[in-house]
Amino acid sequence: MRILVTGGCGFIGSALVLHLVNDLGHEVCTLDAMTYAANPISLASLADNPRHRLVEADICDRAAVQAAIADFKPQAVMHLAAESHVDRSITDPGAFVRTNVIGTQTMLDGARGYYEALPEAEKTTFRFLHVSTDEVYGSLPPDAFFTEDSRYDPRSPYSASKAASDHLARAWHETYGLPVLVTNCSNNYGPRHFPEKLIPLMILNALEGKKLPVYGDGLNERDWIHVEDHAKGLVAVLERGRIGNTYLLGGRAVRNNLAVVKALCAAFDRLRPENGPHERLISFVTDRPGHDRRYAIDCTKAETELGWRPQKTFEQALEETVAWYLDNESWWRPIREGRYTGERLGLTR
Repeated sequence: MRILVTGGCGFIGSALVLHLVNDLGHEVCTLDAMTYAANPISLASLADNPRHRLVEADICDRAAVQAAIADFKPQAVMHLAAESHVDRSITDPGAFVRTNVIGTQTMLDGARGYYEALPEAEKTTFRFLHVSTDEVYGSLPPDAFFTEDSRYDPRSPYSASKAASDHLARAWHETYGLPVLVTNCSNNYGPRHFPEKLIPLMILNALEGKKLPVYGDGLNERDWIHVEDHAKGLVAVLERGRIGNTYLLGGRAVRNNLAVVKALCAAFDRLRPENGPHERLISFVTDRPGHDRRYAIDCTKAETELGWRPQKTFEQALEETVAWYLDNESWWRPIREGRYTGERLGLTR
């Protein structure tokens, strides 16, 4: 297939592009604005691969989007490009509305115009997959789980902008007949993750002997899915999902933040015992404004309908993630010394 992937130089996007090209043999056009969180090194292995092309363009640029689609002639669009860090959305919500809402509308319009001009036979196989987050559903009570029927209740500028984009994707299906699929995933982890997020931030801080800042009491719970499991789930939805449907993709690995950080410390104690014990670096800091208490996904629908299920075991894959950062300083060092040094983001005052 020819698949256009937006945000393919980001964390989840690069894992997806590598899977599509290297494992499945698809031809991929990566459309990426190359913002602060994008890293072209993530796709450097595809530089000479004829099945991959990289187009630097903003998804809010209507002319650039239409040109990329017209030139590549995709059989599917997988839309991942988004501003995604809650802390940054607290500081600059306008950037999130622009990219996540206006950008999604621009992608939907571009795909719609292209789709409507396709021959009927090609229309039957074309798909637009919109990738979103479980944060659109808000905060869960203890022991509860999100399903595809959960009520939307976003609490941050980030989750509100993603909720809006989800509604746009479904509206373009219902109003214009665009063959849309929607996914909502839990927290991702794994290699090539920009170090503003919890796990890579803690890894690099631990590596440098710095404090490991845990928000509030550390008991906020998240479901964790390895990025490679997520990429395979997205392909399963694209290939076998029912048009107009939503699929939740989770790792069935609910952990509170403090437990995650302690597991990272244990991994460091095994891999770098000379600097342990690393739990001595844990410190508790002022909580994030509006910090949701619990997210957890019931991914039964994806498992039963698509035959997909997460394969990675959290603690083992977490240690593999730590090892990747230890072995790939050339990937993260330029980021740490330039675009993001580990400073606290998202404080309202």
